Amino acid sequence: MVENTTRPIIGITMGDPVGIGPELICQALCNSEIYRYCRPFVIGDTQIMAAAKQVLHSEQLVAAIKTTAAGTYEPGCINVYNASRLNAAEIKWGGPTPMTGQAMIDYITTGIDKALSGEISALVTSPINKTAMKMAKSRFHGHTELLAQRTGASQYAMMMAGNRLKIVLVTIHIPLATVSNHLSRDRVFETIKITDDSLRERFGVSRPRIAVAGLNPHAGEEDMFGDEESRVITPAISRATEMGMNVLGPFPPDTLFYHAVDGPYDAVVCMYHDQGLIPFKMIHFSDGVNTTLGLPIVRTSVDHGTAYDIAGKGIANPGSLLAAIRMAAEQAINRLSADSA
Repeated sequence: MVENTTRPIIGITMGDPVGIGPELICQALCNSEIYRYCRPFVIGDTQIMAAAKQVLHSEQLVAAIKTTAAGTYEPGCINVYNASRLNAAEIKWGGPTPMTGQAMIDYITTGIDKALSGEISALVTSPINKTAMKMAKSRFHGHTELLAQRTGASQYAMMMAGNRLKIVLVTIHIPLATVSNHLSRDRVFETIKITDDSLRERFGVSRPRIAVAGLNPHAGEEDMFGDEESRVITPAISRATEMGMNVLGPFPPDTLFYHAVDGPYDAVVCMYHDQGLIPFKMIHFSDGVNTTLGLPIVRTSVDHGTAYDIAGKGIANPGSLLAAIRMAAEQAINRLSADSA
């Protein structure tokens, strides 16, 4: 076991209290390997974690802590910082309420504040539900927007990361019909730059190799199928290369990912959500990690939702959460090294 002082402290939000997040955390923190490279603690609710432990018939202890310094950080004990006081007997797995929705939001904001203050080295977020956020009257549609607002980040991007493929999105949750209207030279360039900066600082890549996908079939084929490539994407790539970044494209989307998997690129910049997420989830459905680039804090997340239909059944797969915790620890260590350098 590595000494406490050298393992980064990782805060894990419990996610939706009635989703699969609590049981995933119990399963993940049964893995003693986690404690070799980080000190994990949960930002959530001891009563709900105790209920999840019963679902899994786990013998783990659930201990409430008021400060990160009070945690034991050893296998067999789940340290929990109470950011809500829910009554486990009054809630139902898979049944969100305004109260559970607000608790879910409180876990996130508490975690962000602890990361901003330096109390934790990185934040890992368990799955949340957009409907539950709406029930709690939140004006945000998900993690990314809330994280950006609370951290004051003006330029940020969503990366889906695995050991074979990493994709970054220029646009995220907007209708497909409006994607072209949301693309601009500045927006594509900023996404490339955030990707380059993050690969260097957070992933330890000294000379990132970035591929950029076109928007249209065959990347427009000399404007035959659309002019976004020549009008928007290519000028953004040219600007990035003039600044010394190693960026290539735009490539036809139908062949790019075949070459990108295990290939010559550290990341692929994609123009819209499904362009990147479909190939990514074909490869990394069980172990993919969502990480937000451009924030002043390290944040990773699972690559799936709350799965209300199986919540409380003890059958959810913790693979993505395990990968998110490991990546958070790696990014925290790489960031510290970059800052020191």
